[in-house]
Amino acid sequence: MATQHLLPYIAVAAVSSPLEIGANRAPQTANDLAQVLEMAGCEVLCLGSIGTPDQAIAAGRKAAEAHVDAVVFTPVSWFEDYLVLQFLEECAVSFLFWPLPGMETGALCGTQQITCYLKQLGHPYQAVFGDTQDVKCLQKSQHFLRAAVLKNRLRRARIGFAGHRVPGMTETAPNEFLLKKAIGPIIMPLDLPILLEKAQQKPDAEALQRWQEVVSKAGSCQVSKEDGVYAMKVYTALYDMIREYGLDAVTVGCYPHLMGKVCMSIALLADQGIPFACEGDVNGAVAQLILTLLTGTPTHNTDWLDPLEDDTVIFSHCGSGSFSLAEKQADIRLTPVRLMDQGVCAIFPARPGPVTLLNLMPAPDRYQLAVIEGEAVHAEMVFPGNPVRVRFSQPLSDVMNWVFDEGLGHHWMIGYSHVGEEIRRWADIVGKGVQLLTL
Repeated sequence: MATQHLLPYIAVAAVSSPLEIGANRAPQTANDLAQVLEMAGCEVLCLGSIGTPDQAIAAGRKAAEAHVDAVVFTPVSWFEDYLVLQFLEECAVSFLFWPLPGMETGALCGTQQITCYLKQLGHPYQAVFGDTQDVKCLQKSQHFLRAAVLKNRLRRARIGFAGHRVPGMTETAPNEFLLKKAIGPIIMPLDLPILLEKAQQKPDAEALQRWQEVVSKAGSCQVSKEDGVYAMKVYTALYDMIREYGLDAVTVGCYPHLMGKVCMSIALLADQGIPFACEGDVNGAVAQLILTLLTGTPTHNTDWLDPLEDDTVIFSHCGSGSFSLAEKQADIRLTPVRLMDQGVCAIFPARPGPVTLLNLMPAPDRYQLAVIEGEAVHAEMVFPGNPVRVRFSQPLSDVMNWVFDEGLGHHWMIGYSHVGEEIRRWADIVGKGVQLLTL
């Protein structure tokens, strides 16, 4: 099972027109920028310099054959726009332009010229301006390049869906055609009876050993050995299906009969980079996948609960969070699930830190993605689940009015760290199929 993380694979090329001042530094500049981006965490294919249509075509074919996520062009002088356009016909990925300063080179003019053209074509691009050591340029470039690889990862993603979405939660129903067209993932139906049958067939001894390992990592346990062993059997059966179908995320229609039966699977799979949404929410699973890819860490699947007097708000679900999301390991309690009083879930207050919250749902003609950043602060066990207490920079009344006015759904996926900028860049790249909603 592949680890979920974003490592942009990019091509770098310097563009110029031979007559122009600065054109002679094209090969060295391409190498220099390639090294900068490698040090910043990218895998780089250096294409050298492009100064003729034939060179543009050859470089485009090389980049396409390598299946790069994006191309970084560094203009070192003015250049003909058709160089990039010829490249585009061979390799139609996202483009980043990094023109170098130079009063007589015309590099900035050439960049404005091509971005003008690409804007009319509707082709995704980003531009920065500064030397190759400019920290702000590098940061902006990283946001765009991570967004580009996010787009490619989502277009290849498979979301496993077992059971059905919860009756009365219409917002969680996916539009499969629109999801594929706008964002990229396909849905792989999983036969729930077969999943449960496979779980029953798993060896007791293996499940017991895994359960004992889980108990050893918790602060306390108030569930029976039988319930714990069954939860581990379900986890193992799900893990087998994930490997069989090559799934990137999953969701199971757990409410109400499977409550407590799959919660530990959610926690354990999250630690392996496989997000798992509750209640058959395919849209939520996709949102969790976005956050997992961008943050590299497990995420919370939550409902928006009540505000507190200090203008913070509590988010939580029944208790399916990765143990790594707990503020203190000693606070992790293994208990039967609320409402149904069955199975096993892990309840604990969530750890503090910067967070990004997403709500993804289909509209009639597009997908809409609401994004807001905040700060998770210390939370008490005010709800038997994994309460996350969030403070927003905006007044909470404004945030709540925004939620109501935009008609946002009730499932909020939470990832640690602020990744709103990458998500905004990703929405720009994917285009009109996704409406980004921000406060």
